[in-house]
Amino acid sequence: MPTEVVTAREEGTVMRFRDRRQAGRELAARLRERQDAGTLPDPLVLALPRGGVAVAAEVAEALGAPLDALVVRKVGAPRHEEYGVGAMAGDGVPVYDEEALRGLGLTRADLAPVVERERAELLRREQLYRQGRPAPDPRGRTVVVVDDGLATGSTARAALRALRARGPARLVLAVPVASPEGAVALRSETDELISLQEPAAFMAVGQWYDEFDQLTDEEVLEALRRHQPRKQQQQQQQL
Repeated sequence: MPTEVVTAREEGTVMRFRDRRQAGRELAARLRERQDAGTLPDPLVLALPRGGVAVAAEVAEALGAPLDALVVRKVGAPRHEEYGVGAMAGDGVPVYDEEALRGLGLTRADLAPVVERERAELLRREQLYRQGRPAPDPRGRTVVVVDDGLATGSTARAALRALRARGPARLVLAVPVASPEGAVALRSETDELISLQEPAAFMAVGQWYDEFDQLTDEEVLEALRRHQPRKQQQQQQQL
């Protein structure tokens, strides 16, 4: 089945967001339309921390769906770690951008120290955000993966591949803004890609937000607590 790509704006029209919450409400409205049309049955919303959690919280609220975090760590190039050449999700297996590696003259062996450091941070965040809760089971469900934006797509690709192996009925990636190149790169990884806009002048996710401060771990935890099922909230309060 070919991937369906849904955008919210006509070509040439761009939109800035005040902050992640406002972007989340805009994205939630589009997803609610899909839900009302019957294309998002039994949704499970998974956020890519940290920034994606604030967006995903609005989506989960609108869809009446559970929310959880899907921890993914970027693998950056040595000495230029802001430039992602791969990523890894909960399984700890890196997914590399082979074209980026070739362009920088890097081998996978060159990245071994970065991979080990990011794997340790991935485990730390998994334990912190999970708080003893089991990971949600995506089997047979419509899984909506949410982030605050899509640049190269390396982080989302690792998340989608890890999820695909766990048997969801349908895998949807939803973002407020995406680079055209990132959207093209992810089409083969997801059943549906929903972005509100894909501006040609895309340089970085943050340029489309007035406020783009990094979320703290405490803010992530609070958002996740608010969207836990009532039974789990009671169990957490008893601990």
